[in-house]
Amino acid sequence: MAEHLLEVNNLKQYFPVSKSYTVKAVDGVSFYIDAGETYGLVGESGSGKSTIGRAIIRLYDPTDGTVTFDGQVISGSMSERERKLLRTKMQMIFQDPMACLNPRKKVSDIIGQGLDVHNLYSTPQERQDKIYRIMEKIGLAREHANRYPHQFSGGQRQRIGIARALIMEPKLVIADEPISALDVSIQAQVVNLMKGLQEELGTAYLFIAHDLSMVKYISDRIGVLHLGHLVETGTTDEIFDNPIHPYTISLLSAIPHPDPDVEKKRVVIGYATSGIDYSKGSYHNLTASHSVLATEEEFASWVQK
Repeated sequence: MAEHLLEVNNLKQYFPVSKSYTVKAVDGVSFYIDAGETYGLVGESGSGKSTIGRAIIRLYDPTDGTVTFDGQVISGSMSERERKLLRTKMQMIFQDPMACLNPRKKVSDIIGQGLDVHNLYSTPQERQDKIYRIMEKIGLAREHANRYPHQFSGGQRQRIGIARALIMEPKLVIADEPISALDVSIQAQVVNLMKGLQEELGTAYLFIAHDLSMVKYISDRIGVLHLGHLVETGTTDEIFDNPIHPYTISLLSAIPHPDPDVEKKRVVIGYATSGIDYSKGSYHNLTASHSVLATEEEFASWVQK
């Protein structure tokens, strides 16, 4: 089997709050992403989605586990070569399109910051050409290059954030809820832009979101996260057509339906965590790509349903 672009194995991210209490934000998560595909990570607020993204790109130092990117282990102490690989070939798109842009810098300097830091051009003209080229791809005109972030709408700011990530020609982009701060009408534009750029550039995405409808639209495979545990993972069709874990079923039941007649009959299935201890479970495979976290007894009862 071909080597995965990103492989996360038993990732743990703990935050000590006091001498006697530690928050286990991510507790033993494992998944992989292949080149050019989109892996959607879904779950409610506080489930650990953003923490996983930040631990992978080393905004946090992982407590335990291994992260392998493009054949290099990047979860422990890194050599200069591994650090450069991580900083250039993995990029992040942040949730708040205003908070992540420097309000005192022009758009051209924001987009070109990675080029400047890593000296990825030989002449000022080459730098300018790269910036203009990526701006055209994201639908911004050249005259926008000398403006400041506050002069743009939310959707345009998010496009600037996407351009800043993609100008580095990364192999993997971690998109941390890139559309949640945008109007619904703009969300589709941004997601379609990301899909189009992916087809053109071959970039892989870790798409972090809580909007299941959007995750279904953009993702090839999906991982369902709850309380720091990956409770179920599979292809988009497997998760939506044959959900096994009660939490996944509960999430899917909460999706509104556009047909009013169907919506009237929709029943939201509640989910109580009291009966399930995730730490006792192990992964059971339904297919080569579809697995669920459960004990033997839980798995047997869920599959029978």
